[in-house]
Amino acid sequence: MLYVLIAAHAVAGASTPILARLLGSRAFFALALVPLLSGVWLVQLAPTITSGGTYDTQYSWIPSLGVNLDLHVGLVQWLLAMVVCWIGTLVLVYCRWYFDGEMPVRSGSILTIFAGTMLGLVTADDLVLMYVFWELTSVFSYLLIAHDPTRRANRGAANTALLVTTTGGLAMLIGIVALGHEAGTYSLSQIVAAPPEGTIVTVAVLLLLVGALSKSALIPFHFWLPGAMAAPTPISAYLHAAAMVKAGVYLVAVLAPSFADTPFWRPAVLVLGTATMLVGGWRALRQSDLKLLLAYGTVSQLGFMVLLVGVGTRSAALAGLGMVIAHALFKSTLFMCVGIIDHSAGTRNLHELGGVGYRVPWLAVIGGLAALSMAGFPPLLGFVTKESAFESVTNLVTGEPPSISPLAAGVVAFALVFGSALTVAYSLRWWWGAFAQKEGAPELDWHRPAVGMVLAPALLGLAGLVGGFLGHPLTDLLTPYAESIDTGKESHGLALWHGLGWPLAMSVVAVASGVGLFMARKRIAAVQATFPRTTTAEELYHRSMRGIDRLAVETTARTQRGSLSIYLGTILVVFVCMALFALLRIQHWPGVRLFDHWVQVAIAVVMVWAAFLAATSRGRLRAVLLTGVTGYSLSLMFVVAGAPDLALTQVLVETISLVIFVLVIRKLPRYFTNRPLSSTRWWRVLVALLVGTTVTLVALVAGGSRTATPVSDRWYELAYEFGYGKNIVNVALVDMRAWDTFGEISVLVIAATGVASLIFLRSRTSDVTRTAEAMEHHDDDHKDDHHPGVWLRGGQTLSPRTRSLVFEVVTRLLFGSLIITSIYLLLAGHNLPGGGFAGGLVAGMALMIRYLAAGRHELDEAAPFDAGRLLGAGLFVAIGSAIAPVLFGGKVLESYDLKIDIPGPDVWHTPWGADWPMLGELHLVSSTVFDIGVYLIVVGMALDLARSLGSGIDVHAEEDLAPLPISASTRAIPGGHDRHLHARPTHRPDPRTDQRTDRGGPPR
Repeated sequence: MLYVLIAAHAVAGASTPILARLLGSRAFFALALVPLLSGVWLVQLAPTITSGGTYDTQYSWIPSLGVNLDLHVGLVQWLLAMVVCWIGTLVLVYCRWYFDGEMPVRSGSILTIFAGTMLGLVTADDLVLMYVFWELTSVFSYLLIAHDPTRRANRGAANTALLVTTTGGLAMLIGIVALGHEAGTYSLSQIVAAPPEGTIVTVAVLLLLVGALSKSALIPFHFWLPGAMAAPTPISAYLHAAAMVKAGVYLVAVLAPSFADTPFWRPAVLVLGTATMLVGGWRALRQSDLKLLLAYGTVSQLGFMVLLVGVGTRSAALAGLGMVIAHALFKSTLFMCVGIIDHSAGTRNLHELGGVGYRVPWLAVIGGLAALSMAGFPPLLGFVTKESAFESVTNLVTGEPPSISPLAAGVVAFALVFGSALTVAYSLRWWWGAFAQKEGAPELDWHRPAVGMVLAPALLGLAGLVGGFLGHPLTDLLTPYAESIDTGKESHGLALWHGLGWPLAMSVVAVASGVGLFMARKRIAAVQATFPRTTTAEELYHRSMRGIDRLAVETTARTQRGSLSIYLGTILVVFVCMALFALLRIQHWPGVRLFDHWVQVAIAVVMVWAAFLAATSRGRLRAVLLTGVTGYSLSLMFVVAGAPDLALTQVLVETISLVIFVLVIRKLPRYFTNRPLSSTRWWRVLVALLVGTTVTLVALVAGGSRTATPVSDRWYELAYEFGYGKNIVNVALVDMRAWDTFGEISVLVIAATGVASLIFLRSRTSDVTRTAEAMEHHDDDHKDDHHPGVWLRGGQTLSPRTRSLVFEVVTRLLFGSLIITSIYLLLAGHNLPGGGFAGGLVAGMALMIRYLAAGRHELDEAAPFDAGRLLGAGLFVAIGSAIAPVLFGGKVLESYDLKIDIPGPDVWHTPWGADWPMLGELHLVSSTVFDIGVYLIVVGMALDLARSLGSGIDVHAEEDLAPLPISASTRAIPGGHDRHLHARPTHRPDPRTDQRTDRGGPPR
């Protein structure tokens, strides 16, 4: 069930564009249903967890490496998952009114997926799986912080957060690999139950701690969190109060019971936690932006929480988990209150906010409850947990554990009391700045917030109040975690009253000092202004990044001089030297059979001669055509060798490659060069001969050095037994090696997108303009489809000088046949030559023929939609077909077959003696769905290339942005507004071949 809930977040996120189109900002209600269902499922799991049980589910992911998709829900996992799901639900509901009228589709989608990722992170039992979720949260937080990519602040903050957290994540990855290797398992629960020992384990655990500290924004990584406040407030309320920053706290809480005694663990946790609490609290007092004040307060609280859960004592562990719950409640409430104020007043500056409490007294009460809980005032949950925290600190002073000296514990206790005083001060400052009347504050342009917008902070604020009276139930809930630690005294529990003692005295001192700091805020600000200027961690980060950028630029300038020939020459020369060094050491060379049939010799002669002519050709088009001859000759080699499937694919790839080459070179100079053969070109000839010889020798050795039985020998049986098909090549692509195919189609999507981005620069999409719309801008009337002169609609938009009626007629006759042939190849490919790749190439070629025959508007008639939708649909179908078997108890990409008996005659006995299959048994294979995804991606790629290199360049030509080749020359006049500055062609353009007409068109 947990797998389904995590996947449901991804599905809901992917469905956000559709939901937004149908529901607008109310789509957030639909998105909130997924974390709501997850929270309900966790609630029904409560009896199991509270009774000391766990929920476990396993799935073998990479058996050879011992990596599994194992999920484990114990007490700590359950608490964090409850926080993630329930606060995630309320934040999404809150978003409905915060983003009223402007549904942020991307951020809504990513926020939902992020909630599922956090649920996966806190329940993942396999360390590798946890790391995957860990890094996904960094990526998604990057996208959420960069909510508005047009703002420099969003982009900078997103980059900083990504770089800092992923740097810590890389350190953690090294620790995961080392710890898993030493423990013999990557199961987190097993490692904690039986922790390994040794120097490597110590280093590994400390590296894990580095990752946790970077995620939870402790010194020296604390600076990324305040910058992340550039994100919208709901995102900050979730990521930076309840979810992402809690990931580091969670990891420390899980590891501390077993590894707190690891060398350097406790000193790191105590020093960094205390320093972070003090620095964050001190800097919060200087902020005038309410949201930034809460950000530094969050940094301070995170240091406090990591110290409590990481010190490794029973009382601190109990207080730490209680603080995690309290912090999630009051900090989310405070952020959402800031969002309401900002939404209604248009500012977060506390100096500009005056009398908000009089306008919305109920909001002032809600914010006041949360602020008092953060400050640690009774009877709120924040007070209960802070009292317990002070109790754990007094236990440290009395010598629990012995590894902490009394003096060190006393320093920590004093620092925590001072940090708590700072917390009281900035909590009061926040409430005063948000709601109090201030002299000199400008008149606010205030609009009353929607009632529904207040629902989420009201519920969370009241939960903090009610939680203060639930100390004993919370103690009973959290005690099993505290008892898993052997060190330290038992806590007296969470309660409003522990009696007179040091914890109460520390609370009184902290509250009194904090109130005094707030009352003397002007004097404190004056004192802060006198402090010496020091270099901050953020400045050090930016300075180091500038240094790295400069080093990268200088290294690039020295190693990459902008010469493609130098790059290729370097790569090829190194390859030749290393390969020949290895080849010269071979003592026994394999035997060689030069050919099996004389036809192969004839084809080889043609290939060699075409390759030689292509290498010596001055004309670009001639060289391309001769290169095509070598490709078609290779397909003949496949035919002679008895590989029709490979031959078919080679022919199709070669054909579409030729078309693409022609589309590109039509705007390049006709000839390569006019220069005579020089010494540098002789060096290139030498390198080419050496590379060709080396590749031939390597192929000879690789093909003749086999000692084991080929795996392919069993493919004849396995293709039918496991893939349910007779075409070994196609079954291998969509079944036995489907992972490879999936990677290849992903590359196709990326390549097509890259080509489109180079042509369209800003957006991969372009307007689809059909013939009727295009003819509105011409003097000629739009002719009906039944007009004798109309064979293809788009032909009407072409100039008569570039239009070929014969080509249009042939295209009209061929297009339907090509599409039917492509579908046949798609469906028949499992048992006969063909498949989704071949079928997609045929369909793509049909679309390109439509473009070549009648121009870009005809292409839009044939495919009146964006190619990106087709690429995305194909990738979605492929992913869906890969995952679907898991939902039915199978494995990823596992194939199933289905046989259906259709009533009727099985065959038709023709008069001339042939038997044609009719009805009877129909054999369907699930991997065909994956092949359909491949088909759609290949068609989408061909359409994208036709639109980019065909239609896109046509548009550039009409706008004088494309280069203009000079006839019989090696030069071209560059496109752009400065074209008139360049030399004009010395010949008079031939109107029969000139492509720069008022209507443009494809090359002829």
